[in-house]
Amino acid sequence: MDILLVASAFNSLSQRVYAELSDLGHRVDVVLAAQGPDPVRAAVRELRPELIVAPMLRTALPEDVWRDHTCLIVHPGPPGDRGPSALDWAVADRAEQWGVTVLRAEAAMDAGAIWAAGPFPVPPVGKSDLYRNEASDAAVTAVLTAVRRYAEGSYKPPQTDASVTVVWRDFFRQEQRRIDWERDDTGTVLRKLRGADSQPGVLDELLGREVFLHGGHPEDRLRGRPGALLAQRAGAVCRATRDGAVWIPELRPRRDSGDPAPFRRPAASVLASYRPGLRLPDDPAPLELPPGRRTWTDIRYHQHGDTGFLAFSFPGGAMSTDQCRRLLAAYREALTRPTRVLVLGGARDFFSNGIHLNVIEAAPDPAEESWTNLNAMDDLVEAVLRTTDRLVVAALAGNAAAGGAMLALAADQVWCRTGVVLNPHYRRMGLYGSEFWTYSLPRRVGPGHARWLTTQALPVSAASAERLGLVDRLVPAAPGDFAAAVRRLATALAAAPDLDARIAAKAAARAADERERPLADHRQAELARMHAVFFDPSAPYHALRSAFVRKTPAGSPRPLDPAAGDAR
Repeated sequence: MDILLVASAFNSLSQRVYAELSDLGHRVDVVLAAQGPDPVRAAVRELRPELIVAPMLRTALPEDVWRDHTCLIVHPGPPGDRGPSALDWAVADRAEQWGVTVLRAEAAMDAGAIWAAGPFPVPPVGKSDLYRNEASDAAVTAVLTAVRRYAEGSYKPPQTDASVTVVWRDFFRQEQRRIDWERDDTGTVLRKLRGADSQPGVLDELLGREVFLHGGHPEDRLRGRPGALLAQRAGAVCRATRDGAVWIPELRPRRDSGDPAPFRRPAASVLASYRPGLRLPDDPAPLELPPGRRTWTDIRYHQHGDTGFLAFSFPGGAMSTDQCRRLLAAYREALTRPTRVLVLGGARDFFSNGIHLNVIEAAPDPAEESWTNLNAMDDLVEAVLRTTDRLVVAALAGNAAAGGAMLALAADQVWCRTGVVLNPHYRRMGLYGSEFWTYSLPRRVGPGHARWLTTQALPVSAASAERLGLVDRLVPAAPGDFAAAVRRLATALAAAPDLDARIAAKAAARAADERERPLADHRQAELARMHAVFFDPSAPYHALRSAFVRKTPAGSPRPLDPAAGDAR
């Protein structure tokens, strides 16, 4: 079928729906509703779609569009749930089960006939993590079911269902998110932080400034006066609650605060800009946490027999210069351990999206910080590529894009959860790319497919990634089960009788590739192209980066170009 996706942003769910519908042979186009109703109307007139699907909308579809065409809306709530803040309420109300509903658009919000629905569990994770994983799995299943039913033509959705209880839930406001540091216990504080981890954040006050708090993790040892700042670690700050403490990775100044960088950044750097002399005590965590510790760290290592697991999890999947350098140090430490298999990747959510555009945008010299961050990323990728004494596995619990995708491809094997979306390209940010993509991508998919992936700049489903050769193994696990599945697979790999031969073959292949064209040559050529872009003030990269970070329009992108979306 000819299907038109209408979305407020080409976000992770919209990309996954696009990729999986395309995999099924549908002809899929995209128009961004954030550009107003006229581009939506124009796309409908031009493309004449058989079906319109809206995976993520913040505004209503134009009435003439939904009256004249079948328009299916994805609502992140169970049948009967209505309102604009469904997942916020699920987290706030400590729901154990929630759901997704695909319904036909009509005048009343979320009140149309139901074409498909599906439940999903609600683990104690951030709202954005929940959205990209459990909710996304249920949403895609429901969309594919609804599209199949529509294509078959025989399904008649019930207009009313006596078993469905209608519940209207209002917009979830900051007043309901506000933390009372004197009264709220740690569990309540964490729930409020997790319910707003990506957007909109929890409005609060620190050092006399109003800021939004993003993300929250428990701390088991540090204590202090409720609300007090206790320590910093890896860019995050620790804040006392009435019965414990929490780590907050990121802060966002208010847009009207006068701060030149009113977007999410590492919390410690935001506070340092407010009070340059501020010296919070450093509270480093060991790479291997002792048994029983319950604290936050963005990089962890543990070992199971002959298999090492280097886990990392960075907000939004972005990796700053500091994060790249710390992960490289941890990787080098992991290489000193007596293992035959080393697994890279977090237990759930993003693998990596490459360099940290927010930190770059906030830097005094964004060009220089772009260059420094990219070189730190290249150092990490090169270390993985040059590892020849063991097998390295990249385990993708969540999405990967740009340099983060190339970090995964540097490994010997890429294992991917079936719900993952890959964006192995850089074009939407006006960049040529680095991270040794000119070596890793063609060696996996061939020069022709490498050109297609980097020039078309479209999202790739996990299934397509396996067919292309980007991924070696699909792991059909629920988000919460992925880590255990990877551990079983990695343990079996480490015990494989041919492992020594595979490691030897890998080392020989790397030596042969080095003789044909050294890695240093790939790096030099890529960095020459990137340096020219970074240090050219007129290069589109600077406007595209700023628009992406500040959530503002960047010129006039083509409304039907999926590559103009947001891989994060």
